[in-house]
Amino acid sequence: MMSIEQVLVWSAILTFVMALAGSYYRNRAWDLEGMRRAMGNRDNLPPPTPISGRADRAAMNMLENLVVFTALAAALHFSGRDSVQAQLGANIFFWARVAYFPAYLAGLALRPYIWSLGAIGLVMMAAAALW
Repeated sequence: MMSIEQVLVWSAILTFVMALAGSYYRNRAWDLEGMRRAMGNRDNLPPPTPISGRADRAAMNMLENLVVFTALAAALHFSGRDSVQAQLGANIFFWARVAYFPAYLAGLALRPYIWSLGAIGLVMMAAAALW
């Protein structure tokens, strides 16, 4: 089982990979002037393709959840309440987020359940910090 600090680092790496994937799918969908558009101010962009839209939304969702995870990790660290329950919650959060990304890209209906599993991990961390 990874420590909370390790999960935090891997979650940051996962967030970066997800953002890169969103950029890749978005730029791949552009025409031959895609590189100039990517380097410019990005006005008048073509609409996203379904996969690029899902990749962007998944990356934004990860970023939103990373904020909560980071706050909980900091609270656990500074309060000295880094318990087995907290570590388990952090690991559940991370591995659910790893599974969430391909499920979101594929448009699978089980995506909300995977997200909920990650949220359970966050609740476990919050409970360890509070009690």
